[in-house]
Amino acid sequence: MKRLLALSALLLVAALVLGLALALWLGGPRPVVPLASINAPFAQVDFSALPALQQATARDGVALAYRAYAPTAAPNGTRVVLLHGSSADSRSMHPLAQALAAAGFAVQSLDVRGHGGSGQRGHIGYIGQLEDDLEDFVRATPWQGRTMLLGLSAGGGFALRFAADRRATLFDRYVLLAPFIGQDAPTARPGLDGWVSVGVPRIVALMVLNRLGVTGLNHLPVTEFGLNEAGQRMLTPRYDFNLASNYRPRLDYMADLRAVRQPVQVLVGSDDELFLPDQFAPLFTAAGVPATVTVVAGANHIGVSLAPAALQAVVRACQ
Repeated sequence: MKRLLALSALLLVAALVLGLALALWLGGPRPVVPLASINAPFAQVDFSALPALQQATARDGVALAYRAYAPTAAPNGTRVVLLHGSSADSRSMHPLAQALAAAGFAVQSLDVRGHGGSGQRGHIGYIGQLEDDLEDFVRATPWQGRTMLLGLSAGGGFALRFAADRRATLFDRYVLLAPFIGQDAPTARPGLDGWVSVGVPRIVALMVLNRLGVTGLNHLPVTEFGLNEAGQRMLTPRYDFNLASNYRPRLDYMADLRAVRQPVQVLVGSDDELFLPDQFAPLFTAAGVPATVTVVAGANHIGVSLAPAALQAVVRACQ
């Protein structure tokens, strides 16, 4: 009987190991058909006045790239730090940065590590490195006045994560544009996979390994984005486990929401094709976050950071 139990236990362990191995090997993300509503609008953007990249140094010595926009109207004494959406970089925030500068704001638009000119595209060293980077950036570029953090989509989700962090007071206010809250949040529209393919089996396997203290495979890709051919060349087409886990709220997004103490404003387009605009206000209310939620008429997901009416709505939210 003991031998039978031992053999059964051995077979169970072998089956679990085999399942993990198969999930790691075959359970990654699949290619995604390019999503035109996210790719196409940027072909119409005038990048002729795009500022050159500057650099701040993170605690591990890696250069963090960013673009600085001086106010082009009477300065109002407020700095806005911009975080781009998934797969993108600081260039995607150029029209919004210009609109804010024209309203008197000083703007710094980041290439978040793993994107653009900051580190290796698609990869970060550990979960939590992005919070460390943001702290390092703020301390490396001191500002005498109000500072706001503004994030779009995944950047908005990460801004929410940071607003729940012990370092949240580095910013006086948070502005979230169509923020990604969570794949199972009531704000997620069915069909979100039209933009991103998620390797769920691989993610689950890596989560198990991470619980066991094994992080050596966190460099494996777990998400792939619906970029067109030009975007595949210029942007970040996929994320490893560390980056995908970090550039978003935590899995317990309600805990993040409940931990927020700084003022928060949320803007989302009425025609957002990835998220449900009418679900943001109830979610923040249920979490006890006194956020102001503005639905921008006629704007889709990317349009909330590009359309002229949306840009003015964002400027008003920052004032």
